[in-house]
Amino acid sequence: MNALAQLHADIEARVQAIRSANPDWLCGLGCDSCCRRLAEIPRLTAAEWELLREGLAALPPELLREIGQDIAALAGQPSRPIVCPLLDQAAGACRVYAHRPAACRTYGFYVQRDKGLYCKDIESRVAGGAWAEAVWGNQDAIDRQLRSLGDARELTEWFERWQKSGEIG
Repeated sequence: MNALAQLHADIEARVQAIRSANPDWLCGLGCDSCCRRLAEIPRLTAAEWELLREGLAALPPELLREIGQDIAALAGQPSRPIVCPLLDQAAGACRVYAHRPAACRTYGFYVQRDKGLYCKDIESRVAGGAWAEAVWGNQDAIDRQLRSLGDARELTEWFERWQKSGEIG
């Protein structure tokens, strides 16, 4: 198993442990609040990009073109938050869910030092005392493992390079 696959397996184990211990956990299919309110353009390591590119390449060409247009539009969009270009907004689900980056896998289940990495809905529940027994994942450890996979680039840059390579139109 390569380093990224192992990292994803570790993340999935933590996510499942949290969900099992807290059946009312908010994050799940159809909850797309975080995908609709990204603070910045997603950054991915080369390994994450390769996995995501596989998922994108498997999409129907017309859908890939649409996503490509949405990704290109991000590069010139100064306002924040932004909507993830991989989100199927009607279904509230990621179009390449199995290929999503680590940041998407950890959001809502991991914390960074004393800072929760989750939406306002989870934040309000935590502030109200809910889920006090949750054993959050350690985002700092995830970030260290991602850095060991190499430099990260914005999704817009990875996609543009892919287009220029001639692999897609």
